[in-house]
Amino acid sequence: MTAAPAFQWLGADQLHPAPPAVLADWLFDSGSLTRRLTALSAGRFAVTPLAEGWQVLRDDECTALDVVPGSTGWVREVYLLGAERPWVFARSVAAREALAGFSGVLAELGRRPLGELLFSDPAFARGPLQATHYPPDWLPAGIRCPGLWGRRSRFHRETLSVLVAEVFLPELWRYQGIDPDTL
Repeated sequence: MTAAPAFQWLGADQLHPAPPAVLADWLFDSGSLTRRLTALSAGRFAVTPLAEGWQVLRDDECTALDVVPGSTGWVREVYLLGAERPWVFARSVAAREALAGFSGVLAELGRRPLGELLFSDPAFARGPLQATHYPPDWLPAGIRCPGLWGRRSRFHRETLSVLVAEVFLPELWRYQGIDPDTL
């Protein structure tokens, strides 16, 4: 397991200085990111799966899911593409013990966005959003760079919790005419 760099997940009221308004709008928008990216890309949205399977969860994930450090869980990593470019790196995790009885809920998503499932099923409730500069070592090799902002939130359904982290990539900002270095 990769050692955790010094970073913290923080709520909007804990970020000092506050991020620029355009960034805060993306970090703390409680709506469906899938829907927002689909609208921004005029329907040219896609999911590219990178990895999916059982792994030992990172310590910060175990803490967020209220499970013992070193717990095993289901991990899914994908790129969310807009206009055929990677706009977001997403990592979703759920502890193995929490998936008992729910294995079909997350199984074989393939190229379907997890957000589609989470926001279409009213049984899922979303917890608070948190943000951080995502550790570059935790990103896929092709996009490792410091300073990228990410957000995460925990979705609950009965005894199932799914932790979803989303890292906003420079291509998203460029598509909107925003210099990513100003964020």
